Amino acid sequence: MSLLSNSPPTGKQKPEILHRKTVTRSRLFRADEIHLRFSNGEERHYEKLCSSGSGAVLIVPLLDENTVLLVREYAMGLENYHLALPKGARDPGETLYQAANRELKEEVGYGAGELVFLKRIYLSPSYMEHSINVFVARQLYPEQLVGDEPEAIEVVPTKLSDINQIMMRSDVCEGRSMAALFLVREWLAGHFIPTEDCPI
Repeated sequence: MSLLSNSPPTGKQKPEILHRKTVTRSRLFRADEIHLRFSNGEERHYEKLCSSGSGAVLIVPLLDENTVLLVREYAMGLENYHLALPKGARDPGETLYQAANRELKEEVGYGAGELVFLKRIYLSPSYMEHSINVFVARQLYPEQLVGDEPEAIEVVPTKLSDINQIMMRSDVCEGRSMAALFLVREWLAGHFIPTEDCPI
């Protein structure tokens, strides 16, 4: 099977969805219970968190080929501050490129003359539908937009050449940001060539 394929393995069929129902819903989340039958006849019930928005973006802002702008902000899941890449949800009517540039201006205070889509990644695909679209931002220029953050976000310029040491820090723990930093390092070195089209 090609490494670039997301088709089922040779000889396999995707499980059949026999039944789906929503078991709980909040302002941000919806959980569905799904009854599946696998190709060998086995049946299972799974629960998954479903996506409720119109997409999300994560941006790797490069001041130069070795300087990335991280942000320090409060994370409710951790109940603490952490260091990560700027990210956010797409607003209705926006393209993902427009959302990436807006979030960059709101959180970092820069716009991008060039945005490159690298990859869509998933946090925990076994039970979560949520994904995020990773962009590299270059040719940065100062421009600040007012966002919805409850307090000012600290911008932390960081050297990509120090990425291995950065990953050892206890306040660098957001998995999507960590994956994106490695992707960008490999992309800049010519070892990673994006093969996916940017979702609409």
